[in-house]
Amino acid sequence: MRLMGTAEQIRTVLDGRWGEVRQQVRTELDPADFAPPRDLLPMDEHRQRTLDAVLRLAGTTDFARNGLTREQGGTDDHGASVTAFEMLGHADLSVFVKAGVQFGLFGGAIAGLGTQRHWDAYLPGMADGSLLGCFAMTETGHGSDVQSLLTTATYLPESDELEIHSPSLAARKDYIGGAARDARLAAVFAQLVVDGEQHGVHCVLVPIRDEDGTVRPGVTVGDCGAKMGLRGVDNGRLSFDHVRVPRHNLLNRYGTIDDDGRYHSPIESASRRFFTMLGTLVRGRISVAGGAGAATRTALTLAITYAEHRTQFHVPSGEREVHLLDYRAHQAKLLPRLARSYALMLAQNALVEQMHRVATGEEDGEDAQRELEARAAGIKALTTEHATQTIQVCREACGGAGYLSVNRFADLKADTDVFTTFEGDNTVLLQLVAKGMLTSYSDAFHELDTRGAFFFGARQVTEAVIERTVGGSIIQRLISGSPGRDGDAALADRGGQLDLFEDREKHLLETLAMRLRRAGGDDADSFAIFNDAQPHLLLAARAHVERVVLEAFVAAVDATPPGEARELLDTVCDLYALSTIAQDRAWFVEHGRLSAQQSKDLLGAVDRRCAQLRPHAQTLVDAFAIPMAWRETELIADLGDVS
Repeated sequence: MRLMGTAEQIRTVLDGRWGEVRQQVRTELDPADFAPPRDLLPMDEHRQRTLDAVLRLAGTTDFARNGLTREQGGTDDHGASVTAFEMLGHADLSVFVKAGVQFGLFGGAIAGLGTQRHWDAYLPGMADGSLLGCFAMTETGHGSDVQSLLTTATYLPESDELEIHSPSLAARKDYIGGAARDARLAAVFAQLVVDGEQHGVHCVLVPIRDEDGTVRPGVTVGDCGAKMGLRGVDNGRLSFDHVRVPRHNLLNRYGTIDDDGRYHSPIESASRRFFTMLGTLVRGRISVAGGAGAATRTALTLAITYAEHRTQFHVPSGEREVHLLDYRAHQAKLLPRLARSYALMLAQNALVEQMHRVATGEEDGEDAQRELEARAAGIKALTTEHATQTIQVCREACGGAGYLSVNRFADLKADTDVFTTFEGDNTVLLQLVAKGMLTSYSDAFHELDTRGAFFFGARQVTEAVIERTVGGSIIQRLISGSPGRDGDAALADRGGQLDLFEDREKHLLETLAMRLRRAGGDDADSFAIFNDAQPHLLLAARAHVERVVLEAFVAAVDATPPGEARELLDTVCDLYALSTIAQDRAWFVEHGRLSAQQSKDLLGAVDRRCAQLRPHAQTLVDAFAIPMAWRETELIADLGDVS
């Protein structure tokens, strides 16, 4: 697909730091090999097709090696790896997920939790596809609560082995990608028991099949069967009946058993050790957000291209039919969602850069890792939620054509639906974000003796907690130069918009901290207090992530050279900011941040931005530069040559 002028300039902004990688995927990877199947395939045939595509990736690309350090036999280009996987989100999402399980989860567990002997023994086969694996964490009885997993890994000193056991049905590993058919080796998360003492969740490599595919003794494999979507991924169930593996199969970067059978860990606290282990797996969460964003952009490209060409009813004079996108209601359906997709893509780019800096050691320390995990959780939650909602709206916007399987919406909807709950349930992830905010707040403000003292110091503390890690000086300059919150100028000014986003976050954080103070009392029912505040907690987290997303967008616009592309991006950024405020305008009015008249005017401002962008809608989706093979549908073909 050749882009011209403004669309090409915008593409370079959206492609970000690893734009060359995106272009390589578009041009050097044969898109037809990874396009979704045109017809509904029998499940086993679809699984084989998916496996074949993943093996082609392993044999012809550096997708896997880019995600490994040089010490592990890779290139240390972690951002390139995640960006390349994101591009697969435009194609067959079964391939995206299957590759993510093999290279991201299974390979990531070995790379992040193992040591040199594991890297030497397993990573070459993982990367070239000769060793297929799976990531066995979730259990039938425990999903998000990983610390409470029931599977055990008990050290047996007499044989120097670990015994992996599922003590109940609730301990069965469930929904495990790759387990039903293809995986030979499982990265199993279990409670490690040494000399009768439990040391928390650790990861152990457990063979589940022989080379010929025969299930190993003591291992029970089940097939999850047909699912709502992702039919090409062989999700299965695993149970273990006293299965023994060598002690060295323990991935022992953060906890090891020495030759004398004693447990050692560089991290004394079991809780801190657990969260450190999970932190090394954050790349999977980032990749899920990337894939969801890509799928959403595909849906928007199809729906907006259709709306640009499809006509419905005549103008009163009868001289011409009206194109769908000329209707204000149709613009209101699609264009604010397009603006949000732009914002989330640019925030994802900033997140991937942050991940790369942490992975390469450019940013070091526990604080950097903690901030990365929180941001990844928040971006994943908002992006996957956006995908579920927007793909549905795009389907409806295409009427009956959108309902036909050949036009991709059915698969896009079904395949991405699970993204809201895997790699972390979105509600749990937003709680993680909010808890991180509260921890930072507590660290900055230890003594809240009286209500008066709280309000005296709260705003100063919140100022310290609200970090602008993307475009900090630009954001501060714009806010400092904003006209305040009175009048129409506040909504029309970028600094005023930023100030509204930031002020909402500060207020929600301050009042949440005050509300939860009671949980620390001697007689307090901390669970009840926390549970009552949960909606408040989730609002604070959402406000935080939306502020971060807007700042990423503003920084990207600021870095764009002057010209038509920058002006268009600036208007898209305007639409994102205004439509986001409009969604929550009741809060802004209730808390005195907007007047009733401003709230009314806000909807008109959103409509005006949509009208401004309507002539450029095709340019804006063309800038996604999705290969034609990944958006080829009857819906587009019937409109003629629109490539």
